[in-house]
Amino acid sequence: MHGVAPTEIGTLRILGIDPGTATVGYGIVDCVGVDAFACVATGIIQTRAGVPMGDRLKTIRTDLISLIEQFEPDLLALEAIFFFKNAKTLVPVAQARGVILEVASTMGLPAFEYTPMQVKLHLTGFGRADKRLVQLTVQKVLGHDHIIKPDDAADALALAICHARMQVTRVAPAPQHQSAPSLAPGDRNEILQDE
Repeated sequence: MHGVAPTEIGTLRILGIDPGTATVGYGIVDCVGVDAFACVATGIIQTRAGVPMGDRLKTIRTDLISLIEQFEPDLLALEAIFFFKNAKTLVPVAQARGVILEVASTMGLPAFEYTPMQVKLHLTGFGRADKRLVQLTVQKVLGHDHIIKPDDAADALALAICHARMQVTRVAPAPQHQSAPSLAPGDRNEILQDE
């Protein structure tokens, strides 16, 4: 069932991951139809500050394997490294991404990568949307009463929803960086008016 759209066979379960070394956000979404989603689980994997990097990466790996075993997703959607002003931030995030990609491969999960701009564009119709608009979109799409917190978990859910929308519309057939088509302009306005 890996990579199969839910309109063809049952439910597609997507694990979205917002990578980091201190905090890794995760969000698991069931895509149950065209633009119909159910939030299965969301949260963070947190590592302890002040411990060696190898130990932090081991925690991420161990906890991610546990999540995959518990929830049995069909695939993984991961934030791609797009642009970092600070190399001190880039290297640890790249290390965490490496561990996450290795776990996906080891567990037999296809991994798809999306830039923040792709996620924003596919969720809100605007590639430069601010974080609040993305969070409001996630809240609305999943039918939650409040914005999902922490931010890392909401970002992971946004990645999962982005992939689901792209998969159902067949915009992203391969696990590579793909351009996301815009949503209808009215969708973005409706979300803003709901505040």
